[in-house]
Amino acid sequence: MREYRCQSFKGLIFRNPAVVDQDPRVDDGDENTERGNWTSKKEYILSMIGYAVGLGNIWRFPYLAYKNGGGAFLIPYFVMLVVVGIPLFFLESAFGQFCSQGPVNVWRAVPLIQGTGVAMVVVSLIVSIYYNVIIAYSLYYMFASMQCPLPWSGCSSCDGSNCSTTPEVSCNVSSVLVTNWTQENSSCSSIQTPSELYWDNVALQRSGGLDETGPVVWHLALCLLLTSILVTAALIRGIKSSGKVVYFTATFPYVVIVILLIRGVTLEGAKDGIDFYIGSQSNLTKLTEVQVWKDAATQIFYSLSIGWGGLMALASYNNFHNNVFKDSFVVTLTNAGTSVLAGFAIFSILGHMAHIYKTPVSKVVKEGFGLAFIAYPDALSKLPISPLWSILFFFMLLTVGLDSQFAGIEVITTCLLDAFPTVFKSKHALLTVTLCSILYLLGLPCVTRAGIYWVTLIDQFVASWVLLFLVLLEIIAISYIYGGNRFIKDIEMMIGMKTSTFWLWWRACWFFISPCIIVFLLISSLVYFEPPNYGGIPYPDWGMTLGWCMIAFVLMWIPVVAGYKLIKAKGNPWKRLKSLCSPSEEWHPYLDVHRGERYSEERCHRRNNSKNKAEVNLNVISSSWL
Repeated sequence: MREYRCQSFKGLIFRNPAVVDQDPRVDDGDENTERGNWTSKKEYILSMIGYAVGLGNIWRFPYLAYKNGGGAFLIPYFVMLVVVGIPLFFLESAFGQFCSQGPVNVWRAVPLIQGTGVAMVVVSLIVSIYYNVIIAYSLYYMFASMQCPLPWSGCSSCDGSNCSTTPEVSCNVSSVLVTNWTQENSSCSSIQTPSELYWDNVALQRSGGLDETGPVVWHLALCLLLTSILVTAALIRGIKSSGKVVYFTATFPYVVIVILLIRGVTLEGAKDGIDFYIGSQSNLTKLTEVQVWKDAATQIFYSLSIGWGGLMALASYNNFHNNVFKDSFVVTLTNAGTSVLAGFAIFSILGHMAHIYKTPVSKVVKEGFGLAFIAYPDALSKLPISPLWSILFFFMLLTVGLDSQFAGIEVITTCLLDAFPTVFKSKHALLTVTLCSILYLLGLPCVTRAGIYWVTLIDQFVASWVLLFLVLLEIIAISYIYGGNRFIKDIEMMIGMKTSTFWLWWRACWFFISPCIIVFLLISSLVYFEPPNYGGIPYPDWGMTLGWCMIAFVLMWIPVVAGYKLIKAKGNPWKRLKSLCSPSEEWHPYLDVHRGERYSEERCHRRNNSKNKAEVNLNVISSSWL
């Protein structure tokens, strides 16, 4: 009878029909009827894969590979995946799943470091602005591909004499012929391929620098608006709606990559590109350069989305006993495999381009964005039925980008819902529409004629070493302040008891290997920092200052929140610091049924009483001395 009353009481708390009706994230079958859960395990896995497998796997990883020695780059990439990527992915996912909270409220475990969670949300917010713009680029190119021939397939009368479809142009430099990609003389620097001219003059309408803003490019602004509408529609009910969308958006890119790979390897010259990727043309001497290892680690963070807060936010909607350990391996290995697979598809096409233009593979592409919006469009325009291949490719970029953008927006909405549940719980749709509208307005400067300079500036400053710093604080706080062994016990509450041997590698990574690597990479990133540029055009001083101000805006929340909490705490400075380095009373599994003996209310009361008694005794002793 008593057990029945307890179950009925829990039903009143966790099965309140009014609560379910108020929050569109919640269904009747959810374990957590206040926050909601994923409808199925598949939706969570696909959402995590979609979040991890983003545009970076398509254009950033192949670009970094070609830049850093081809196949030689795979060595530092997989080393960083094993010693940093998988351990930190597992750590963040478990951290969010344990307490069923977003990246801000999870720091109830170490209240002093809660500003790190706020900084992660700010990073996701800023990156979501320019990520929306890149998706808009893909959308525009997809629409532009719906014509035959493709508009960048040849020189038009509007291009003038600075357009060349041939690999070489005559330049009056010691009476020699030089390749237009390698010519540094100003008389030849204006020679461009049709795809380069289309990207600069038609798609972007690019100005001469950041200080030449110019008007809004309206076809990009409309594509940005359509992108915002698609994101809003997919997230209108939170994970309940986005979980259904990812069944298509997370799987379709693999179909296209395989199709492009099969088509690419049948092209003439593809062998040279693949050979540069993993074969004899790989430059192993690059392994001695610090920049290569830094790029590998940064790509791991960028691709796996470590330090952005998204892993915690998505994992917070899992059932408490979900095996987050196995999920981490599935997602991280799938992500790495996708990068390698996409590299084959990319380099087979680059090899074909190099063959056509009779130039080395390493000289085909200059810029990272150029890999997706110059090199690939150029190569696809030379294939039979080129509009079909082009539409497929840019639709793939669209779906890949949308998946990552879904999670980026979910980070922000999750934190707002966790912080103000009574305000936003019944207004999830309004919150999503408002947030996406704000992101659209903030993205408008990125679709002006100077937009690509803004996109590059944000990417170079916010999505780089700042992530290293945030992850370093995160791992120090969990491993050394909260306690790595305590955290392991928390994980065992979810996935079951494991042997000490099982945890040996994870302890080594969380306590020593990963922090040391991150410190080394962080220092080297600052020492070898190079001012960003786009197309060889340097940024003005005010642009560089703005970049550093963005970094300051991200990092300022760490000391601001810590200072605020120290002021609000009670006691002398040492007692305040000590209390903020200990878990708050609100740190525990979300549902009572999962708290067990370690986090039961009775134990918490006993612990608080013991603390109060100790403080009373300390005061008595102090007064007796006085």
